[in-house]
Amino acid sequence: MPVPMTVRGEKMLREELHQLKTVERPTIVQAIAEARAQGDISENAEYESAKEKQGFIEGRIQDLDGKLSNAQIIDPKAIGGDGKVVFGCTVEVEDLNTGVKSKYTIVGEDEADFKQGLLSYMSPIAKIGR
Repeated sequence: MPVPMTVRGEKMLREELHQLKTVERPTIVQAIAEARAQGDISENAEYESAKEKQGFIEGRIQDLDGKLSNAQIIDPKAIGGDGKVVFGCTVEVEDLNTGVKSKYTIVGEDEADFKQGLLSYMSPIAKIGR
């Protein structure tokens, strides 16, 4: 299933994947080796913690690899929305009670950050225009 994302979103995921593979993974492998060197690992909290973190890192690497291999990179400039809310567009909404206006850009799920005005294409606001 295609995973829609902007060029910015793809770059962000590739940077995270690079960080995990080149920094986090080697660091946790070293931590596991050091914990093993302490002897009995059956009651070694540091070893257990490191193995748990390793599982998280490996899971995230697999998740990112999957998303990037299925990525559908969309250039918002190439989409003609004709006034519709479509992927990559920026919409302005107004609170009718207060008159406060806010702008949001419709992006991929992994790019979404409400505080930065980036909403997932799966969010209710993004679905209104479809």
